[in-house]
Amino acid sequence: MLPHAGYFEVSVHLRPSGESFAVARDGPGIEALLARLQAFSPSLVVLEATGNFELTVAAALAGAGLPLAVVDPRQIRDFARATGRLAKTDRLDAESIALFAKRVRPEPRPVADAEAAALAELVARWRQIIEMIGMEANRRHQARHPGVARTIAATPRALESQLADLERDIGDAVRRSPAWRESEDLLQSVPGIGPIASRTLIPEMPELGRLNRGQVAALVGVAPVNRNSGQKRGHRAIAGGRTAVRSVLYMATLCAVCWNPTLRAHYSQLTARGRPKKVAIVACMRRLLGILNAILRSGHPWQTA
Repeated sequence: MLPHAGYFEVSVHLRPSGESFAVARDGPGIEALLARLQAFSPSLVVLEATGNFELTVAAALAGAGLPLAVVDPRQIRDFARATGRLAKTDRLDAESIALFAKRVRPEPRPVADAEAAALAELVARWRQIIEMIGMEANRRHQARHPGVARTIAATPRALESQLADLERDIGDAVRRSPAWRESEDLLQSVPGIGPIASRTLIPEMPELGRLNRGQVAALVGVAPVNRNSGQKRGHRAIAGGRTAVRSVLYMATLCAVCWNPTLRAHYSQLTARGRPKKVAIVACMRRLLGILNAILRSGHPWQTA
């Protein structure tokens, strides 16, 4: 089945009964939703991620002990198009999600608690401001009118002030949590991993240290995907995954191949065998992610051989 969390209400579709209904996205509405779902005893509840509008609903469902999977809306859209469902309303969206749940059976995963969700929101805003500073810098180079140049020059100063406040808030949030402090120390013990990478991985990859290396590689989107058809053998490429984590991991890997002896040797071996540099970097990203996963699982910091 399940809910499509919109701005003001949650649309629900149940399978196999085909029943559809909607509840308000407020306290009484969510309580009513929980009562109906608990009476239904679903084997799986699938909720579409809708720009943080789903967080309250997801927390309530998880808190009630329901088996919950929060899925990327792109997956739902692609699935709907593949099944010929082109029309779009909240009711039809909920029906598509329910069919997706039946056919694909995404694995239920724990929902981040309120503190982890808050940290993820701070980190996401930090990334947005970094991007805005970069865009304003590009606009400043293109500006010809002095007045326009002055207004553009003022914007990064305001953004940099916000950035400093966010960095302080993120640091305070990590330091307040003994578990996060420990995870940050373990992650930053690996050459190439600094505060930006560790403070992105902690909220965005809560599965790190709990799954095997193949599973975490698939979650981040650094596991190669086959592109074969009939007798044709296409180049394998990475796809999907968590874009924010992959971007940070890419930058960390560029640093690691210079300063981390294990990653530097791995990169050199791959390029010496004729692998393109970009392919070698992706392979090193996968290797670095595996190292981080093993370190969090064992609780032992990095040790140079």
